[in-house]
Amino acid sequence: QVQLVESGGGSVQDGGSLRLSCTASGYTYCSYDMSWYRQAPGKEREFVSTIAYRDGSTRYADSVKGRFSISRDENTVYLQMDSLTPEDTAIYYCRTTNVAGLFCALPSNGNWGQGTQVTVSS
Repeated sequence: QVQLVESGGGSVQDGGSLRLSCTASGYTYCSYDMSWYRQAPGKEREFVSTIAYRDGSTRYADSVKGRFSISRDENTVYLQMDSLTPEDTAIYYCRTTNVAGLFCALPSNGNWGQGTQVTVSS
């Protein structure tokens, strides 16, 4: 059974920091990229950052470049968020993509976590 479990959300003041974690399970014999998305109230879900399984390369949305840092340790992905602003307030979702592998029995489009709330107050 595939599962993505996020943690680390919470409430911080403007300029503060948080570190999100997401642990994947159930991906036996599969490789996968891991990403973070977020959805603010009244807005569509948007891409935040991704880290590739193959070479560890990373990519960020322009809005978080220089402030957020993504990293990965096997089946856990982290999002270090610094210099937070109220505009970063959202539910943050973990996502797996490009699921693959010779003996992998899962679909390639991956899965979503349940989300973790991040609230930044001014």
